[in-house]
Amino acid sequence: MRERNALLASSMSLFMLGSMLTACSPDASPAADGGNNSASSGKQKKITISVYYPTPDLVEKRALEDDKIRRFTEKYPNVEIVKSDWQYDPNQIGIKMGANEAPTLFNTYATEGKFLAEKGWAADITSLFNAYEFKDQMNPILQQQFVIGGKIYGIAQQGYVTGTIVNKKMLEDKKIAVPPLDWTWDDMYNTAKAAAEPAKGISGIAPMGKGNEAGWNWTNFLFEAGGDIQKVEGGKVTALFHSEAGVKALQFYRSLAWEAKAIPKDWALGWGDAVGAFAQSRTAMVIAGPDGPIDQALNQGGMKPADVLFYPMPAAAKGGKHTGVLGGDYLVINPKATQEEQEAAFRYATFDYFSDKGLASIEASIQQRKKDNKYFVPPVIEYFTSDSAYGKKVKAVYDKYDNVYPYSPDITKYLDGKSEAQFNTQDYYATITSVVQDVFSRKDADPKAVLDAAAKLVQEKYYNSIKVE
Repeated sequence: MRERNALLASSMSLFMLGSMLTACSPDASPAADGGNNSASSGKQKKITISVYYPTPDLVEKRALEDDKIRRFTEKYPNVEIVKSDWQYDPNQIGIKMGANEAPTLFNTYATEGKFLAEKGWAADITSLFNAYEFKDQMNPILQQQFVIGGKIYGIAQQGYVTGTIVNKKMLEDKKIAVPPLDWTWDDMYNTAKAAAEPAKGISGIAPMGKGNEAGWNWTNFLFEAGGDIQKVEGGKVTALFHSEAGVKALQFYRSLAWEAKAIPKDWALGWGDAVGAFAQSRTAMVIAGPDGPIDQALNQGGMKPADVLFYPMPAAAKGGKHTGVLGGDYLVINPKATQEEQEAAFRYATFDYFSDKGLASIEASIQQRKKDNKYFVPPVIEYFTSDSAYGKKVKAVYDKYDNVYPYSPDITKYLDGKSEAQFNTQDYYATITSVVQDVFSRKDADPKAVLDAAAKLVQEKYYNSIKVE
């Protein structure tokens, strides 16, 4: 779900997207020249495409994007690039499409693939993708999220499996044992309880408590307990989150709040609030994808890489899976664009992918951050596979610098990503946010009763009207 503002802000990341796609002109096959030749001579059809452009506060990313636009238009002089600073919003996309105001190439997040495909708001790019020279090196964990009904509707940028970011220095200062990576709910509970100092406004953990992100945070525990959000069967969608697993997960939340007294006294924190509290050392743990919180902790909170650890979500019990919500950032092409515009947009989206310029861009970003006395925090899951030829080249660049945040080499073996709901994801999250708020505000709230009521609401208001073909 959500790191939708922060992660989408970082989604054009320091790995700007670029073109090892091939053709000499947008009228040619996208895999024709390996992306190495200059645009073919002769008169070419003029094409204009509008593309996602970072918001004004993202100065570094705007500079990188401007450089990418310059290089792209030098290679394809017949293509004019128009910058669009519209940030994807599920509540606005229908209006944008209806008014023909959506960009040719826009950003979105992992939950939206099925929604956009079914609404006809994402172009089917299967043929473009299949002609792509590097399709086999794309990370299938991410790319598969936008394969709907055997067709491809988006281009992966970067991703994450939701985990827990831990302030190691705070634990060590309080002489609290740092838990193992293969940790459990009991470990999280005991660590949070020991770290909390309510009288000083310090919490042991800050689960998000407002906005749809509160429902998103809790869903990780639902998954860890072995539960699911919904099932699709016989053409119908049925709520499942009020199962025994859901009750167990909500009881754990209640115990963190009322028994451990480990959550903030003012628990109504959105993503930015919770991450900000972590960066300011006002909480020992926060639940999120790692790069945003770690970046803030290091570059705004003054922490050192050794002070901050990224953990998988804790298993419900020893030996269980460390399941976290799988999320990510994607680029989608407007289906109302012409074939030539779609080809140009695909070429632009992948312009620096798997390229030497892409490596140079990463290295330049790391060097600039070092010059600014800042740390570079890479995505925990990249658009390429780590064992690909390109993945090894990227790692070699990272290894050259001491200001690149190093994830634990063991982290990937514990990360177990699970996709979000297929239908009405944001409506589900909003409903669960109310459930979380009820449990955090009422000590006598009955987890089973509030989940049953929430499931009834979601079923009747949203799921009953869905007919799956």
